Amino acid sequence: MASPTEIRKGKVIDYNGAPHIVLEMLHRTQGRQAGFVQVTLRNLHTGSSTTTKLRSTDSVEILMTDTKRMELSYRDQEGWHFLDTETFEDVVLSDSMVQDALDFLAEGNEADILFVDGEPVQVQLPASVELEVTEAPDAIKGDTSGAAMKPVTVATGLVIQTPLFIKTGDIIKVSTADKSYLGRA
Repeated sequence: MASPTEIRKGKVIDYNGAPHIVLEMLHRTQGRQAGFVQVTLRNLHTGSSTTTKLRSTDSVEILMTDTKRMELSYRDQEGWHFLDTETFEDVVLSDSMVQDALDFLAEGNEADILFVDGEPVQVQLPASVELEVTEAPDAIKGDTSGAAMKPVTVATGLVIQTPLFIKTGDIIKVSTADKSYLGRA
């Protein structure tokens, strides 16, 4: 067991009998009163978020975690199949585990899979991913009065704004933080 002051962003703790990832942590003190830690947690099973206060006298269990870089192989009725490129182990994740990453998961792309006590629980995306443009309308002459942009659709179905010169079949870099165009790959 650990003190709440040892909690850090990105750690996984056992809260109410379920693993929760720490999204935000603030250590506060109020005058002469005892300090407390205010944490925002996301349940790794249900995906719901909660904010709670933990007193410095409380104890929390920080769970053992591991992160593996894996490649998305395919998706079927069982779920999303990720391949460990070193051991060739196949790991299947459910739709709820990949919910936050759906717009960026394309076959052949790599992602970090978070394991808690040996069980996969979440996909952690890199800062940017490379995706193929599947649909890009032609630029219309006269559209260049300002910073000319057009909507294109990438392999995952995500629609983003790109410069006019992007064509169908191009590979582009997309930010996973704000779904913006970063450049050609």
